[in-house]
Parts: sequence; structure tokens; C-alpha cells
Amino acid sequence: MYLFIRTCFLLLLLHTLAAGAAGRTERKNVLFIMADDLRTSLGCYDDSVVKSPNIDQLASKSHVFLNAYAQQAVCAPSRISMLTSRRPDTTRLYDFNSYWRVHSGNYTTLPQYFKSKGYFTMSVGKVFHPGIASNHTDDYPYSWSIPAYHPASYRFEKEKMCRGEDGKLHINLLCAVNVTEQPGGTLPDLESTDEAVRLLKSRANSHDPFFLAVGFHKPHIPFRIPQEYLSLYPLDKMTLAPDPDVPKLLPPVAYNPWMDVRKREDVQKLNISFPYGPIPKDFQLRIRQHYYAAVSYVDSQVGRLLSALDELQLTNSTVVVFTSDHGWSLGEHGEWAKYSNFDVTTRVPLIFFVPGVTTNYDKVVRNMVELVDVFPTVSHLAGLSAPQHCPEVSFQKELCTEGHNRASTFRFREGRRDEEGVAFSQYPRPADTPQVNSDLPDLKDIKVMGYSLRTWDYRYTLWLGFNPKTFQVNVSDVHAGELYMLEDDPSQDNNTYNSIFSDSDHTVVMKKMASLPPTVRLQMRMKLQLCYLTAGMKTSGGKA
Repeated sequence: MYLFIRTCFLLLLLHTLAAGAAGRTERKNVLFIMADDLRTSLGCYDDSVVKSPNIDQLASKSHVFLNAYAQQAVCAPSRISMLTSRRPDTTRLYDFNSYWRVHSGNYTTLPQYFKSKGYFTMSVGKVFHPGIASNHTDDYPYSWSIPAYHPASYRFEKEKMCRGEDGKLHINLLCAVNVTEQPGGTLPDLESTDEAVRLLKSRANSHDPFFLAVGFHKPHIPFRIPQEYLSLYPLDKMTLAPDPDVPKLLPPVAYNPWMDVRKREDVQKLNISFPYGPIPKDFQLRIRQHYYAAVSYVDSQVGRLLSALDELQLTNSTVVVFTSDHGWSLGEHGEWAKYSNFDVTTRVPLIFFVPGVTTNYDKVVRNMVELVDVFPTVSHLAGLSAPQHCPEVSFQKELCTEGHNRASTFRFREGRRDEEGVAFSQYPRPADTPQVNSDLPDLKDIKVMGYSLRTWDYRYTLWLGFNPKTFQVNVSDVHAGELYMLEDDPSQDNNTYNSIFSDSDHTVVMKKMASLPPTVRLQMRMKLQLCYLTAGMKTSGGKA
């Protein structure tokens, strides 16, 4: 009997160990690649100008979300929102000047969650926004198993490194360089790629899965990139934005005066008037040329990472995610940089390669998704449990997501338009008219918050009064509104908000919003308001 029990115990133990090993093999590695300020200017997003062969090749065997949107079009708030799967109104980070764990709540991050599940987590380059927004440590040791890596050459990004026409060095916007003449003979993204490949090699034979996040600094300004990439985009082949003028009906509060671009020495020489003065057309073409060249530069680094996965035989065990923190205006609406709620600044690439799932297929999803969806989706795809959705009104510190797990879209074909699906973005302003701090106001200076819904048919934005001390928005204090009918106006140039709706419409809708219970989130309030207003348009004039 003893021998029988012992044998049964050993069999049970072996079965348990085997099951555990099987569970471990099911968990996939994650290579999480994030670009900085990259809009959907990629071949796989139907951009006919850009040359992005490596990312396009990744997309050809991946799941591509065509309409993915950031929650705020500026670096730190967007990155913290994506990596915690909480919206900016939850993290309460609208600028670069606070650490969410202290300022709002000790919210778990995506890499922290993987680390808690036995993953070896690593950060290279710009993943979290550096500085106080990530506690000057890139959230180490909470999120990472080892300290985050930052390329040594990055410290030269804000120094005089760009040789001008006078032969002297300047702090310019346009800064294509001979890499061999740069300090150390390198550039930040080249260094980051080298380090990421080294880390991949170090983990290739490990039994524990890894989560490696690689954040490239480009195409963020300055366009300090290898000069050879400019040859891909001859200046005489470049064109201006299709809508380079400030829309006549654009509310002043909605306009971003692109101060970070204006501060560059080569732009200052142009003597552009504030806030709307247009950049000379020849210089606009050069900006667009340099931006596209920077995208191709990043694409080359992505190619090096994907080649390393293949060479190390990691491709079949690694989920690859490629995305960006937000987009960047290239002259559309007379704007440059990010800092707005338009599609060109909020829409981002979002690509998932999942071995054994997306291999040998090319699938796109056109319905709206958000960057807060990334955390639960990549968790599920890697073999972990996806966090549950947060309660409707919650600042709870327990693990939850304010996004949605989009893993089901990998199993089923997108059958129809999700008319109920929306993407929600926001942007703060210090005043109703453009100021020198309109692009990036400190928390204490925020007076207005622009909340924006993106649906299949509409881009709907309300600029509402905001109290930075209480973090409360006043839904009755409407400073301005925007409504773009996307079927006829895909570039969002013709604001119909005031021309379509009468004062009585506004009064009725505001009363309806005010009558809703206080537990109803602003996203739902605006969604209901949009439904009410557009339903009225359809019944009254058939304009929708």
C-alpha cells in the first residue's frame, strides 16, 4: 500500500510539474516597440510617400488596427495612460510634472504586471517619459527587473549639434547629420537598437519569458537623423499638406501654436508671426521631408530588431507589438507638432504579431480602438489573464483596465461597423485663445479641457471649463465645440458645430446632460449627447 501511495504521489507530482512546464511554454515573450510622435505615416496605413519596408513586412503577418487613438496627444500623459490602462482624468497627469503613483494612485503598469507573473522585464530608450513623470527612474524597480537603459548620446539632443548654412552649430529643427561626426560616432536610436539586440541575445536561452520594451526617440524633433535618409525623399517630390490653412471655423481654443517648433533656431530665423503665421512653403516641404526621413530611420531600427528575433530563433515564441504614443501634425490645419485633438495627432499605428495566430495572414480592424486597450490585449495574447474592466466610476488601486481586451478580434473577422464604438481623447488649454503655454500648460494653469469623441461618422469635441485644484470638469461651462462630418470632411476642416445646432438644441442637450446621475462618466455623457444631436440632424434635415 505504501509503495502504491508513493507511486501515485510521484505520478501526481510529475503531472503537476509537466502541467506547470506546459503553462510556462504557453506564455510568450513580448517585444514591445514604441516610436515617439509617429503618426500613421506608414505604407501599411496607405501612406504613398513613406518608405517603411520593415514595419510593412511586420504588418503583412500581423493584426493591424487601422483606427487606434491616443488618449492625450503629448508624450508623458499618453505613455502613462497606455502603460497603466487608465485615462488621463484617472492618472491626473496632463503635463510632465507629477508621478502618478504619488499624485493619483498606485496603479499597476503593463511591464509591472508581467514582472509579477515571472517575466524578466527590460526597458530600452524612451518607454516611460523620463523625469518626474516616472520618478526619475523610469518606474524602476516597480516595472523593470533591471534599471532602464538610456543611450548616452541622448544628452546631445538639446545641444548645438546641427550644422547650419553658416557652418556653425545650432539648435535646429532640421538636423540631418553625418553620424561619424557625432559624439561617439552614433545616435540615440542606433545605441538603443544595439542594446536591445544585446538584451535579446542574453535572454535567448533563458527558461523565463521576457518582456522587452524598446522606445525609439524618433521621429520626435529635432530631426537629428543620419543624413542619408533624406535621399529617400527628394525635395522636388515632396508636397504640402492637403489642408495647410487654419480652418475658418476652428475655435481659437482648439488651435495649438506649436511653440516647441518655433523655439528652434532655424525656425526663429523665419520671423513667423504668433500664433497663426504660416511657415514659408519651402520650409514646410523641408519639414515634411525630414519627418518622413526620420520615419524611415526608425523603420530601419525596427528591421534590425526583427532580424535579431529571427536569428535567435525567438520569432515563434515572441509577441511583437508596434505602436506610438501619439501622432504629429505636418501642416494640416496650419498646425505642426502634436498638442491637439485632430486625427493627425491622436491616431497612431497599432500592430500585433502573435506567433501561431497571425502568421501567414494579413488582417486589419477598422473599428475604433484606444491605447488604453493595449494593456489587457497584450496580456491576453501573451498567455496571461487580462485585467478586468474598472467600475464605471473608480479610482480604485486594484488592478483593472479602463480599456477593452481586443483579443476577440483576432479570432473573428470584423463583420460590420461597430456604430457604438468610440475613441476618447482630451487636451488641456490655459485659455480660450492661443497662448505661449497653450501646447503644454502646467496643471495649475489649465482652465479648459477639450474632450473629443471619434466615431465612424464624427469627430465631436467639447471644450469645457476645468478646475485644476479639484480636477473637476464643468459640463455646463461650454467654451467651444467642434463637429466634423467625416464622410464629407475626412480631414476635419469644416466645423459644423455652430451652423448645424441652434441655441435651443444646445439648451435642451445641456439640460439632459445636467440631469444625468453624477456617476455617469463624461465619455458616456458626450456619447449620449452626440447621439441626440445627430439623431435630430437626421430627422430634421438628413444632413448626417
